Amino acid sequence: MHDIDAQRTSDTSTQRRDGLNDRHHDIGVLGVGGFVPDRVRTNEEVAARAGVSARWIAERTGVRRRHVAEPGQAASDLARVAVGRALSSAGLGPDDLDLLVLATSTPDELGPSTACRVQAQLNASRAVAFDVSAACSGWLFGTRVAVGWLRAEGPGSIAAVVGVEAYSHFLNDSDRATASLFGDGAGATILGPVAPGSGFGRIELGSDGRHAGDVLIPAGGSRHPATAETVSGGQHSIHMDGRAVREFILEVFPKLAHEALERSGLAASEIDAVVAHQPNPLLLQQACSQAGLETDRLVIIGDDVGNIGAASVPYALAAAEADGRLSPGDRILIVGFGAGLTWGSTVLTWGVDGQEPQR
Repeated sequence: MHDIDAQRTSDTSTQRRDGLNDRHHDIGVLGVGGFVPDRVRTNEEVAARAGVSARWIAERTGVRRRHVAEPGQAASDLARVAVGRALSSAGLGPDDLDLLVLATSTPDELGPSTACRVQAQLNASRAVAFDVSAACSGWLFGTRVAVGWLRAEGPGSIAAVVGVEAYSHFLNDSDRATASLFGDGAGATILGPVAPGSGFGRIELGSDGRHAGDVLIPAGGSRHPATAETVSGGQHSIHMDGRAVREFILEVFPKLAHEALERSGLAASEIDAVVAHQPNPLLLQQACSQAGLETDRLVIIGDDVGNIGAASVPYALAAAEADGRLSPGDRILIVGFGAGLTWGSTVLTWGVDGQEPQR
């Protein structure tokens, strides 16, 4: 894993923070950062273990490769780098964080929160740190919490919202439905006051626990604690009903997109970029098309990193910013959906001033 220097000069940080105090109290994105482990698992490697061909994976998912954490490399290790890069992008440092919200389905431990692990690694001693658990919608759920928190705290407060997954530690390599899709990675955003007209519109969220069994890790919690039987039965890996998940996505994506546009008073043609959770690129493109959105405005990262769950949306924002696809004033439709079932959407007016995040 790449090392980062999470510290910054106090002069730069103070200037940045003081400048924020003078801005209108809208909340938006000040900086972005993404990180994936160095080790890559190709379609050929996955196919050999899952009993399919590399062509089968590519033609059905659009995923070309996924990144894999090293043994002993936990979710917090990935998240730390992403948050550090996002802070650097924003011209801030760990001491500037008042809040750190971490979204994941693959925490370091059942307790304490992985956010507290990241707080300690960064030495962000001022930050209130906690996790949210909303699967692949987690970053959006965490963002709504952070936006409300920042508005209550008043101008000058700063939050980090990071999505991270270390799925490779929870995969059955012989299960083609999951092994071909899931990868490891982290994406982070720094949130704070932005100029008038920028920032997040209304963030709408939803859930339907009746379908909680469609995607889950069956054992390891309080219902089915770890035993020799749960381990030998493969109950500590991801189980997914692929057909049910596909039907859910194709139903919910157009609905979420339409509702977000309606809330914002925008037409589809006025959206500059679409950033969504990425179960796989081909399914996402189909859902985008069915929603009446131009697929060339869709930010695709899943071909290179696979499904990285709660990290998908913030990682895609970081990738789009690094590639020069986002300019101040751009309207970004954000759609999240995942296990639980959970979902959410918003329109973000981009206000980042062009500082390029590391990738």
